[in-house]
Amino acid sequence: MNKQTYKIEMLNITKRFGTLTANDHVTLQVYPQEIHAILGENGAGKSTLMSILFGLYVPDEGEIKIDGSKVDIHNPNDANALNIGMVHQHFKLVETFSVLDNIILGVEDTGRFNRINYAHAKEKLIKIIDAYHLNLDLDTRIKDLTVGQQQRVEILKMLYRDADILIFDEPTAVLTPQEIEELMNIMRNFVKEGKTIILITHKLNEIKAVANRVTILRRGQQVGVHDVSKVSTQDMADLMVGRNVSFEVDKKSVQATEKVFEVKELTVLKGTQEVIKKLSLDVYKGEIVGIAGIDGNGQTECVYALTGMLPVKEGQVILNGEDITKDSIRTRYEKGISHIPEDRQKYGVVLDFDLQSNLMIQEYYKHEFQNKNFLKKDKIKTHADALIEQFDIRSEQGATTTVRSMSGGNQQKAIVAREMSKTHDLMIAVQPTRGLDVGAIEYIHGQLLKTRETNKGVLLFSLELDEIMKLSDRILVMYEGEIVGSFNPKTTTQQELGLYMSGAKRGHV
Repeated sequence: MNKQTYKIEMLNITKRFGTLTANDHVTLQVYPQEIHAILGENGAGKSTLMSILFGLYVPDEGEIKIDGSKVDIHNPNDANALNIGMVHQHFKLVETFSVLDNIILGVEDTGRFNRINYAHAKEKLIKIIDAYHLNLDLDTRIKDLTVGQQQRVEILKMLYRDADILIFDEPTAVLTPQEIEELMNIMRNFVKEGKTIILITHKLNEIKAVANRVTILRRGQQVGVHDVSKVSTQDMADLMVGRNVSFEVDKKSVQATEKVFEVKELTVLKGTQEVIKKLSLDVYKGEIVGIAGIDGNGQTECVYALTGMLPVKEGQVILNGEDITKDSIRTRYEKGISHIPEDRQKYGVVLDFDLQSNLMIQEYYKHEFQNKNFLKKDKIKTHADALIEQFDIRSEQGATTTVRSMSGGNQQKAIVAREMSKTHDLMIAVQPTRGLDVGAIEYIHGQLLKTRETNKGVLLFSLELDEIMKLSDRILVMYEGEIVGSFNPKTTTQQELGLYMSGAKRGHV
């Protein structure tokens, strides 16, 4: 690694949004052909710093140098011209466009009569896909892809533009363990080819696995730069949060005897295809049932059917002994289901509403928040302030902050706060800690266990096998829309679960 000249220097960068200082004289220096991690809590300023490097924001103070020369980056076109590419945490994709159209958008190769040369674009992309095993059908529309597949589109967009400085903002938040390992190998290959990588992640084991150095941010300020081989995951976590963080979960013994939720022979269609096939499961009060599976094996459609977002072709959904198969989303909510959705920005929040509105959006019609069709603004704010403090939701203007301006992790905290604070008998939690830092994960895990200990049921869908193993009392594996195995987390291994997740084995359920 050439340490004579930095590939990237961001010197004394300051960025303010109103009264909030997102970056406070932050310095980042990255060597050529280095994988440099940026670690920090939700709202620490990581994504803001990278958005400045990619031209989405202009800093209020400081300067940027590439290969030792000062550069001005006012917009993403300037960044692209400097061969800087970015995979965003929240994808920048047009849902109604095809994969191919999204990848070439803005850099179309046009020929005679200004027509797009799709054949040339496809030829280049197929070579990239083959080289990095990012298999995708280029003609599929974005809206028909899983979240994990959309992540691949973002990576292909960057590679198609021949970037040699690659910014990955939480790239593994929606990937399976196998996909994560594959991405890590891809990153190593990028470095061998001469590329430089900046990796934003909350996953300390990924930093240890792939990064050379790590810059740690806390509340908008840099608190250290470390050689990854010389710093422990515990030290990184403690430096990031500013206190000692526990990686263990205190899982108390709970006797689960009463069934709270049951699914019988559920069949769900997507178009004409059966994506859920005669699926049955149950959840008892005081129990966490974890659903493991590779992304795209029917988990999303299963959750939609259970929460009322998709119709059921056959089968029953039963809550507290009552058939709710044909009930509306609101009715299911009122009868005792809480739901932390997979796609927080699409189904979890209204981005252009303020935080206090999002925290009571499913209960606005209740007497607590309105009287004779007029909203009780003081009650709404008091309710929001209490949840903001309890769940440590950080934002520029507190309860009145527009949710769109909040970090992804703090948007997630807001959803978790709303769903956990309402009266419920069953929590359906889908990727509940996606994009959260270790301190927030520790807290959310504690809240899920508290839900279990207060005699409620939890149905946990997660692509994080560590999370499934730590929290679950029972683990069910989904493969191609079916439950193919049931496991005790105390006696199974991640390797055994992986065999069932890949379809290599099936067991009695």
